[in-house]
Amino acid sequence: MTKFSEKKKIKSAKILVIDDEPEITDIIETFLENAGYEVKSENSSVIGIERAKTFLPDLILLDIMMPFMDGYEVCKELKKDEDTSKIPVVFLTGKDARSDEGKSFEAGGDLFVKKPFSCERLLEIVKVVLVSLNK
Repeated sequence: MTKFSEKKKIKSAKILVIDDEPEITDIIETFLENAGYEVKSENSSVIGIERAKTFLPDLILLDIMMPFMDGYEVCKELKKDEDTSKIPVVFLTGKDARSDEGKSFEAGGDLFVKKPFSCERLLEIVKVVLVSLNK
């Protein structure tokens, strides 16, 4: 595969953002769409799970601290479903305790990114995860 076709394949990737803060999802969604990705976002953990099952993204960016169901519970639910079990999950969180990082991996997460982060850093993380999937 040439570098050009690899970039094209990655840029057409679908990303789902699940975070209870609309301003966060709006910023991430706009930035990633401008980078060429197809992005959907949800501000509810329960609706986020349903969106994941219908949208079938290539990557999920998931907040940990949300009302009703936290990110760990959302991730566990997604990993139980055959259609969503293989979708990589990157946790985005303001929490930074080592136990939280461990819990994110136990729940099935692939990466743990501490807030605040720059959109540029998030874009690099997204690229790394998507490239690793396409190898």
